Amino acid sequence: MITLARRVATALSMAGFLAAVFRLRGQGGVPPTSGGWEQIDGDEYTSV
Repeated sequence: MITLARRVATALSMAGFLAAVFRLRGQGGVPPTSGGWEQIDGDEYTSV
């Protein structure tokens, strides 16, 4: 029974460690500061 508990604890620890590594090394980056939404005319909206 203790062996099973030790295996479960080890698996959860490894999963937590991997989750932390992936979160810290993620592909976050900085969001763009230019561009964005542009106003369109009614003609452009209906031609789609």
